Amino acid sequence: MVPGQRALIGAAGSRPCTLVVCRGCCCGDARKHPGYDHAGQLDRLRAAAAASDGAFQVRTTDCLGPCDQANVIVVQPSTAGRRAGGRPTWVGFATDDASTTELLTWATAGGPGLAPPPPTLELQFVSPPRAARVRSRR
Repeated sequence: MVPGQRALIGAAGSRPCTLVVCRGCCCGDARKHPGYDHAGQLDRLRAAAAASDGAFQVRTTDCLGPCDQANVIVVQPSTAGRRAGGRPTWVGFATDDASTTELLTWATAGGPGLAPPPPTLELQFVSPPRAARVRSRR
């Protein structure tokens, strides 16, 4: 261990990159984005995570906040990615197959801190709501 570095115990010692998929009031809602297969997107993300040999995982959560930018997915860095300087990255407007593919490509490559995001996915980066920014500074 490097002097001054804290030891990580249990799951925190080896946490993979995580895609946190908003499925609250607006994200994943066919009324807001008709014609897009929201369930299919989530199935695709979960299938890719299962096939990734632990490179990344997918979880869903209730409303993340920036509803005007739905569908929102937060890419959380792995433990190694965080040590390398990666921070959670908020992606908005993830309502097409191309952005889903780019999210999967980035997560498979290691995610924040370990791999650069696809340049076109960077165009979809959004600021987290104020409450999330305050929580991350604690």
